[in-house]
Amino acid sequence: MRLKGIAASNGIVVGPVMVYEPQIYDIAESFFESGLEERYFEKFQSAVIQARQELNTLETRLKIENEEKAKIFCAHQQLLQDPELIQRITTCILRDRMNPEYAVSLIFDEYISMFQTIKDPMIAARSIDLSDVKNRILRILSGKCEKNLSYLPKKVIVIAHDLLPSEIATMDYANCLGFVTEMGNTTSHTAIIARSLNLPAVLGVPDLLSYIQDEEQILLDADAGEVIINPTSRDLEKRKEKDEYLKNENQNNSLPCTMLDGQMIELGINIGSEEISQISVSYDYVGLLRTEFLFMGKASLPNEEEQFKVYTHIVEQCSGKVVTLRTLDIGGDKILPSQTGLKEENPALGKRAIRYCFENRDLFMMQLKAALRASAYGPLQLLFPMVSSMDDIYHIRFMLEEAKQKLREEHRNFNEQIKIGVMIEVPAIAFISDLVAKEVDFASIGTNDLTQYLCAADRMNPAMGSYYQTMSPAMIRILDHIFQEFKKNKKPVSVCGELAGDPVAAALLVGLGARILSMSTSNLVRVKKLLSSITFEQTKSIANVCKQLKTEEEIKKYVQNKIKYE
Repeated sequence: MRLKGIAASNGIVVGPVMVYEPQIYDIAESFFESGLEERYFEKFQSAVIQARQELNTLETRLKIENEEKAKIFCAHQQLLQDPELIQRITTCILRDRMNPEYAVSLIFDEYISMFQTIKDPMIAARSIDLSDVKNRILRILSGKCEKNLSYLPKKVIVIAHDLLPSEIATMDYANCLGFVTEMGNTTSHTAIIARSLNLPAVLGVPDLLSYIQDEEQILLDADAGEVIINPTSRDLEKRKEKDEYLKNENQNNSLPCTMLDGQMIELGINIGSEEISQISVSYDYVGLLRTEFLFMGKASLPNEEEQFKVYTHIVEQCSGKVVTLRTLDIGGDKILPSQTGLKEENPALGKRAIRYCFENRDLFMMQLKAALRASAYGPLQLLFPMVSSMDDIYHIRFMLEEAKQKLREEHRNFNEQIKIGVMIEVPAIAFISDLVAKEVDFASIGTNDLTQYLCAADRMNPAMGSYYQTMSPAMIRILDHIFQEFKKNKKPVSVCGELAGDPVAAALLVGLGARILSMSTSNLVRVKKLLSSITFEQTKSIANVCKQLKTEEEIKKYVQNKIKYE
């Protein structure tokens, strides 16, 4: 059987399935009869003991491969040793004769609500740990088996209705061959993280969970956006043929991206982890270092020293190549533990990215200081997301200068002339590119959000697919405007959105004025291959025609007819 979805991260793998279904418990008010107090209390005690044993096993296993992940489960064990928490649940069972499930749910929810209202993000982050521990005890009391992505006992393809960025952040990457979900699209952060980890992924497969069971063998063809259940021998042969093709395609990986008429295009990578050494493709620079991986799915938020060590490690691994560090970009579908209780009617238009950082000065200052210190160890530049006005830029400069002054007083080394740039992903800032170019050293166009806000179409909503137009006439014109204004001011502007990783779209971007493209590592070789096979003049000619076309369909058809890509 074949199921179709959206090809979100390239690759072809074969393996057994692990169906991941997050356990959600809705516990109703319930009590037991007098005289059964000891029986129900023993049930609760046994569940706590089993939970401690499970957490200890997880912590021990993870210490070998990832100390940070191990700390999460260490923190969970500490919560189970909290005397006040345990005593309150005990009282509910022995005095009030509450069923253990109801007592656990009631008391944990009180603590969770209390922590969620605390403004200090370091303390508020404990609410997510409390939720995890509560669910673990409820799962044991219900007699269900545990399914946890942080430890996969063997190599599997993970199948789920949806996967949150925080769940992927704690995933056992070593044993995850790839994943398939019913929700999501190519621009969701689930897809972006998958590409940064080189994990094959197909998203948006309708009714996926109704067709696949645990341990069933599947062929995940993330190049074609296809899932083949119980593949035939011919299916497996085709997979081998594709593997051979990809090996041949990667042979010229180390060569620079030079177009047929000599135009050089700088190709960078977008990453979301600290392990640069695991990246096999040849790249010119790091166009986007997503720092959210340091903050999401952790028991506590990283302090300045922890961030400094990670940023320095990345800079040193890049051996002189520029690293573009994007400050914390959360909101929308990326939620920190400290945001658990924060609800907004429309988070994509709310307190996300730089807006969140402005409101959480201590957190932002800590990251600025850590990044500045890392700049003493190699070429590091700072990129600020979700900037929407010149006021934002002035505020960023003010806070950056404050961070520099603090480091001077602490006698810390850093690059005084560190370059700063802004993400152009809000139409308001795109239309004043002439002003922006005079105030910053560089810019990076985030085509994912720029498209979303320009088209007023939620990129996470599959029903909005026809409205979310990455190559609409409006996008062509706004991109052309940005490139022209930065060129006038002799300032570099790159494209780091998903459009840059599409080989055909990348050719159009070059024609419009892009000379620097940054993408997931899985797309870099394909983009380099296409751009190296055409001339710069061809792309300019294509772009000039596209500026005159009236619909996205016309633009896409024209570009695809002019640039044949296999």
